[in-house]
Amino acid sequence: MGKLLKRIFILSVFAAAFYFCFGLFIIQPIGVLREGSTILYFRLGSNAKFITSIDGILMDNDEEVTLLGRMFVLGKYGKVVNERKVASFPYSDTLYLISTNGKEFN
Repeated sequence: MGKLLKRIFILSVFAAAFYFCFGLFIIQPIGVLREGSTILYFRLGSNAKFITSIDGILMDNDEEVTLLGRMFVLGKYGKVVNERKVASFPYSDTLYLISTNGKEFN
């Protein structure tokens, strides 16, 4: 039983480290970015949530979700995320909905 507890502890430490060091930035398919993207990035030192999106950031700041607002957030956060990018994955609608608390915007 001791080995099992040790493995669970080590796995828990790695999971916690991953959660606090990395994040997922979801880019919804809009305009020029027709396919969207999910970006794994190094977020240590930022105040971003683990799973966030452009629309989620606008909602967190009590801003209206508009095309202009999306472009502003993408310009501001996109540069930071791109500099810290670890990997890119296809767009995930499920992760997008998690980032917006289940709300979907066109």
